[in-house]
Amino acid sequence: MNLIRIALLSGLVALLQACASVPAGKPVDHAMSQALYQQHLQNLAGIGQFTLQGRIGVQAEGKGFSGSLNWQHNPADDEIALYSPLGGQVASIKKTADEVTLIDAKGKRISAADTETLTQNTLGWKLPLTGLADWSIGRPTSSAVQASTLDEKGRLLTLKQDGWDIEYQNYSEQNGHFLPGKIVLRSEKLNLKLLIEKWLIVKN
Repeated sequence: MNLIRIALLSGLVALLQACASVPAGKPVDHAMSQALYQQHLQNLAGIGQFTLQGRIGVQAEGKGFSGSLNWQHNPADDEIALYSPLGGQVASIKKTADEVTLIDAKGKRISAADTETLTQNTLGWKLPLTGLADWSIGRPTSSAVQASTLDEKGRLLTLKQDGWDIEYQNYSEQNGHFLPGKIVLRSEKLNLKLLIEKWLIVKN
């Protein structure tokens, strides 16, 4: 009987020691994450221009597109080239302060007042270029943010803004800035995925 009690007591002690050795979950410091987020936004404000190369996938109301893109952005204008999976150029889009122009695979030139209208009418899906320059580098636009979550380094994991639910993954350092490598945007009528393979950053 004593041996049984000793065995039970030894087992109980071992169990308590095992429980004590399991580290408790680290609580999220909201104030700290917000402070890091503000530092991250200040760092992103130093980006004046960027070029990104990668892959794009789109699903919109029964229509889809997948291929690659090359996007050059600066505060004055944007130039985006879209390519098919086989490498053929599908469209070339140029946005200036006055208009947006698209040249299709047949060389036809079409213009509109904004990129969203132009791409919807010509490609069958809406490219949200108005906010995409900010969203692609991992920050919200100047309009109201409905919701957001941050990682432990103060970078966006999710963002809900202007009718879009946006997810961020695979951050990496690019010329002193931590930028996402995968971005998924979802709206009521469109899902868009960007897989960024190469960043080129020009600072202010």
